[in-house]
Amino acid sequence: MQENLVLKAVRPHTDTKLLEDTDVLTLTDAPYSLIVWNDEVNTFEWVIETLIDICGHSFEQAEQCAMIIHHKGKYAVKEGAYDELKPMCEAITERGIGATIETVPV
Repeated sequence: MQENLVLKAVRPHTDTKLLEDTDVLTLTDAPYSLIVWNDEVNTFEWVIETLIDICGHSFEQAEQCAMIIHHKGKYAVKEGAYDELKPMCEAITERGIGATIETVPV
């Protein structure tokens, strides 16, 4: 026995709007890193003091950064907006410590 199938066309109501979810890519306020470089000139104490004074690190945080800089050759000691990091970078380099600002890898 054959069944009869009835298909109805469904029309959207003209008074109803379709809402769609969309993903939006936004920039963050922290796309840059302040990198401090290792050298054979500056002492641990001077680097630690500089990170405390310039970056606002605690002693423990500055000490850990200094150890990583020493063993890895460089370390991102702070992340933020370029305009926030630029004066810090300049202040660190004025103390004789190598520092640069780099974009955060995506």
